[in-house]
Amino acid sequence: MMVRFFTQLDHKMGLLLNATALISSLLLVGLMLFLVAARYIFGWSIVGLLEMIMVFGMWLYMVGGLIASRKREHLVVDFVQTNIHDARMRRLHQGLVSLITLLITLFFVYLSYRMLKWGMRRPQHTPGLSIPLWVPQSAILFASVGCALYSLRDLIQCALGIFPDDQQTTSDQEVQ
Repeated sequence: MMVRFFTQLDHKMGLLLNATALISSLLLVGLMLFLVAARYIFGWSIVGLLEMIMVFGMWLYMVGGLIASRKREHLVVDFVQTNIHDARMRRLHQGLVSLITLLITLFFVYLSYRMLKWGMRRPQHTPGLSIPLWVPQSAILFASVGCALYSLRDLIQCALGIFPDDQQTTSDQEVQ
């Protein structure tokens, strides 16, 4: 029952993240094309356009990192893991990596929260459109909280002995 709930929640979160990335990408590319056309074809200088591009770019970058974390496709150094052939030792290694990742992401949550809190107490705005700087900074907090939750998911799955990669590893060993 709980597994189904979390699976459905993960699926819905994936759809939301993908939609956010797609919308941010389209807005980013569209605004960049408009900026180039406005400047070099029409000779217009549109105040604040780069600021809007920066906001969408920040959200796209942070959501992209969160999507990679969700799919376990973020950057990893797997030299040690690929050289561990004992399944129990591999699980212990994955648990240790998950725990370290959780602690680091919790530290980033703390830092990004403090940054956002500071930005709201001492508000600064972009010069053209007066966009509060906490708008792009909130993307950092969003991504750090999401990555912390996904690393917690990985730690729990490791503790329960649930590994999405185990089926692939087992079938790879059977082929050899």
